Amino acid sequence: MERVAVIDFETTGLSPAMGDRATEIAAVILEGGRVVDRYQSLMNAGVRVPAHIEALTGISNAMLREAPPASDVMRAVADFVGDSPLVAHNAAFDARFWDAELARITRKRQQEFACSLLLARRLLPQAPSHKLGALIEFTRLPVAGRYHRALADAEMAASLLLRLEAELVARHQVAEVSHALLRTIQAAPKHQLERCLARHRQAAPADA
Repeated sequence: MERVAVIDFETTGLSPAMGDRATEIAAVILEGGRVVDRYQSLMNAGVRVPAHIEALTGISNAMLREAPPASDVMRAVADFVGDSPLVAHNAAFDARFWDAELARITRKRQQEFACSLLLARRLLPQAPSHKLGALIEFTRLPVAGRYHRALADAEMAASLLLRLEAELVARHQVAEVSHALLRTIQAAPKHQLERCLARHRQAAPADA
């Protein structure tokens, strides 16, 4: 698959529309089936972290007081990612914060997100849960660090993405996995997955 950036945010809450802000961002670059680069930073948005969020993430208000401004971090991570297609676990959540934090520095996302949660629902329907931790346990992938810290979660989402790509190659005879194909799969109804992949396999020789 082409170069992609797997990202993860930690935040003060669930919605930037409700005033929630990012507290940490990580991006893991995958290329040629392996991690080739990483970015991680806490980010000080000038807002308080609620106690229950601090307990979940381990990110305290004291830590954020020492962190670089959110605007500086977003400029840095946006430059780091460049125009690489994006991936996240539960991408709807991360996309909202990516777009909201970019808007604060008057930038706009140009690339699309693929979602490893939606892909896992299609490709690993037998998993007991499609939360990241449950999928890591189900697929016996290594735990990269504390859950709900951005770099560990991004690393594990990247490992999961590679596992899902392997599933497509081995079980579904997909010769070449692209970000565009992942987006097609995640949007396909479950009962149409085989038809979707069959269309892709038929078109692949013509594209080669």
